[in-house]
Amino acid sequence: MTALSPMAAQPVSPPPQPGDPASASVPGQATTADGPVPAPAGRGRRMATPSGPSLSPSRAADFKTCPLLFRFRTVDKLPETPSADQVRGTLIHAVLERLFDLPAADRTPEAAAALVAPEWDKLVAQEPELASLFAAEPPVPAGPSAAAAPSAADEPPVPAGPSAGAGPSAGAGPSGAPAPSSSPAGAGGPSVPDSPAARTGDAPPGPAAGGGLMRDPAAVAAEADATGQAALVDVPSGAAEAARIAAFLSGARDLLAGYFAVEDPRRLEPAERESLISTMIGDELLLRGYIDRLDVSPAGDLRVVDYKTGGAPRQAFEGRALFQLKFYALVLWRTRGVVPRALRLLYLKDAEALDYSPEAGELERFERTLLALSQAIERAKRDRDFRPKPSRLCGWCSHQSLCPEFGGTPPPYPETIPISDLTPDAEPDRVGTLLRDDPLG
Repeated sequence: MTALSPMAAQPVSPPPQPGDPASASVPGQATTADGPVPAPAGRGRRMATPSGPSLSPSRAADFKTCPLLFRFRTVDKLPETPSADQVRGTLIHAVLERLFDLPAADRTPEAAAALVAPEWDKLVAQEPELASLFAAEPPVPAGPSAAAAPSAADEPPVPAGPSAGAGPSAGAGPSGAPAPSSSPAGAGGPSVPDSPAARTGDAPPGPAAGGGLMRDPAAVAAEADATGQAALVDVPSGAAEAARIAAFLSGARDLLAGYFAVEDPRRLEPAERESLISTMIGDELLLRGYIDRLDVSPAGDLRVVDYKTGGAPRQAFEGRALFQLKFYALVLWRTRGVVPRALRLLYLKDAEALDYSPEAGELERFERTLLALSQAIERAKRDRDFRPKPSRLCGWCSHQSLCPEFGGTPPPYPETIPISDLTPDAEPDRVGTLLRDDPLG
């Protein structure tokens, strides 16, 4: 296993042309002394429509992060209002996708900056309520608090076995009551202590006075940054909304400068952009997700690229991002028979590229983890048992008012749940388009 490491962006040539030998051994493909090892037959098949359990990287990560969060998003389908920081991520992704529509020589920083306003207009035309994000003052960043303490957000992988369940011992039951401290651990992680004071290291912010949300200071700071709050101190109240939108668009252009610091798009010809990939594993589980960009070299090497634009602290959320990239790598291996040579995270805010090189054995273990995770989710649905898993990520969650950890009560469990929550036109990673770069999804 090759750890994440900073690397300079390398040019990748256009993908092989039709007629290239499909059976040739390519770098990145699992091999033995006898030659290349394709993905096992029957283990990875494309499927147009789901007929049983299915997972996207976002929803799988939701369940690992907090089973109750998974329930709120996937079972209850509770609405979430996007933050300006999340919407800025959506805007940046749209601009970078359009940038590669231009001839290579025209993919300049100036051209990218010129795309920001038109792409924002398109987003507002599609979702008019986005304009209301800038009608009110953003929250003022708070000082240091327990919420900003280092966390163990890079939780260990879910055990690949029967014990990975989220049954009665691992979730908030039908009544939404918190678990007793004596409950054994499940897929959602360690049992929930009886009191916040009993938690150490990864403690979430406590309930707010008056029932308000408790926000991680980093989340508040990210929102203030996205709306340019620091630059609007002396703006008259009547002009504040327009000034906040202008600051938002200016911040987006600044992030694009970070992109050009780590890659030169004039030297790149992506094979795929904003592409839906899917496969069946174990004849029982559909995996599906959208990748930001896929580069393919003439030799057949694959590189998966994911843009990160948000203000979430990397030390707390990098494990979740890597989980997402491994998910994509597994789907590509099972459908194309090639282990991606590199999984790349592009941090635009920090102007840094981090590469990770997966191995076939690692992806096989990850596949077993996803199967166990899916089984745990199905048990939790059957038992109507999703318990909260308190952590620093609570400070980024918009459902605190319904969470027992914050004195709330989950809504009644829906009596009818669709067999599958995914359809070709409604995959969670794109249903939540406005939640791009959401630390929790």
